[in-house]
Amino acid sequence: MRTVLYILTTMAVIGLAFWAYRENYATQAALADTRDLRQDIRAAHERLAVLRAEWAYLNRPDRLRDLVEINFNRLELLEMRSEQFGLVRQVAYPPDPILPITNPVDVIHIEDESSP
Repeated sequence: MRTVLYILTTMAVIGLAFWAYRENYATQAALADTRDLRQDIRAAHERLAVLRAEWAYLNRPDRLRDLVEINFNRLELLEMRSEQFGLVRQVAYPPDPILPITNPVDVIHIEDESSP
């Protein structure tokens, strides 16, 4: 009986060791994936910062004004002035649509029998 118990205990220890070995490698792989993802996120943030800086550089008002002057004959762009804008009260909004009733329902008022 002791031999069977020793064999079962040895098998359990071997099984648990195998399970721990597999879990260790799965954990290491998950940590490596997490590390790679964090590096990718950092690189994406850096690229985004560079793109924002480039966008701010390209949209400088003096640069855009020079581009308008250079391409004036081709684009025929004019400088925007406050007189070109209207007021909100001048906007003609369309009226609310009147929805047709397609399936009318007859409603009959039935008085309650308990009321006088």
